[in-house]
Amino acid sequence: MIEEYADRVWRGEADDDIVEAGMAGQGVQPIAGGVGWWPGFGNVITFETGGELVLFDTSSPFSAAQLHEDVRRWTRAPLTTAFYSHGHIDHVFGTGPFEEEQGAARATVYAHRAVADRFERYLLTGGYNAVINQRQFRAPNLRWPTSYRNPDVTYTDALTVRRGDLTFDLVHAKGETDDATIGYVREHRLLLPGDLFIWVTPNCGNPQKVQRYPREWVHALRLMAAMDAEIMLPSHGAPVFGAGRIRQALLETAQWLDSLVTQTLELLNAGARLDEIVHSVRPPADLAGRPYLRARYDEPEFVVRNLWRLYGGWYDGNPANLKPAPDAVLAGALAQLAGGPAALADAALQALSGGDERLAGHLAELAALAAPDDAGVHRVRAEVFSARAANELSLMAKGVFTWAAEESRGRS
Repeated sequence: MIEEYADRVWRGEADDDIVEAGMAGQGVQPIAGGVGWWPGFGNVITFETGGELVLFDTSSPFSAAQLHEDVRRWTRAPLTTAFYSHGHIDHVFGTGPFEEEQGAARATVYAHRAVADRFERYLLTGGYNAVINQRQFRAPNLRWPTSYRNPDVTYTDALTVRRGDLTFDLVHAKGETDDATIGYVREHRLLLPGDLFIWVTPNCGNPQKVQRYPREWVHALRLMAAMDAEIMLPSHGAPVFGAGRIRQALLETAQWLDSLVTQTLELLNAGARLDEIVHSVRPPADLAGRPYLRARYDEPEFVVRNLWRLYGGWYDGNPANLKPAPDAVLAGALAQLAGGPAALADAALQALSGGDERLAGHLAELAALAAPDDAGVHRVRAEVFSARAANELSLMAKGVFTWAAEESRGRS
């Protein structure tokens, strides 16, 4: 029973979130009459109503064929309608196989109007998005899509869509993205939060990607909690059953994120430098044990940096960083003062053995910038960043540090 599985995830006895897709590959799971849940990296919620198939989110280009196969085992109804919770590529690529099957009978795709702007930006920055996602997900062969299925109908603030016997209420929100849609199906008291709830701390500070909106995300979480849903089906991670659990998860996630926002703004308004804020702000300790508030994807200090970018610009308060010397020039000068790049590399290993991984990272990077062709220096850099990757919890930090280690292994 899917309820038993969801209960195990709620109790922390099983992992199912944006990092660990616990039931991926097991096909469409029944949730209620005419409602299914297709788990994967990018869940899809399926509806059969009035002889029609409706999808909320549509999976990625890498799983679209499997989604089609699995859904067709669940129903043969024609796909008439799809909703994008937002425009990330793991949510918008699944309609193709259905539309190829149906010929001219294309589905109507609904989304917030900013989704089209996102797709345009993706076309402008395809190379960059390929590189950062290769690094984040440790997927060197990942290729960024060059064409997108644009929505047919867009909205600005709210929209209600009726299909068959079901009513889909759509509400715009900002959080991980500026183009998010919250879905609510009245007949099932079913909440569809998209990526506004992902069973780990909010993806609100991603260091390689565009602006996130932490304060607005808090508002969205509280809005969803007030909807009094009985079932919540996130686009990443396990279902949540029961109004009490849904409200708890949403409100505690809002509390966690609001604490970071409040602390950061207080220090920013007091004139603190970014460095001081990053190393001072901490999330509420009493929520650390919640299975949906583990920092396994994003991290609190990344959220703080994102808040600074949102409210404070790019200048971090350190005047040396306003118009800095090139990294390699600074590294060369410090290496000369230290007695050469090898001395910096040795100091990096000493810091690593002493437990100061952050300092070790600085020293190893400076040594490599000062001596980019020195195989011994790169061996040290690889060792330092391999150790950093092994000791991190978040996927984002692991991805960056692993990438750095692999760079140096290729040069050592």
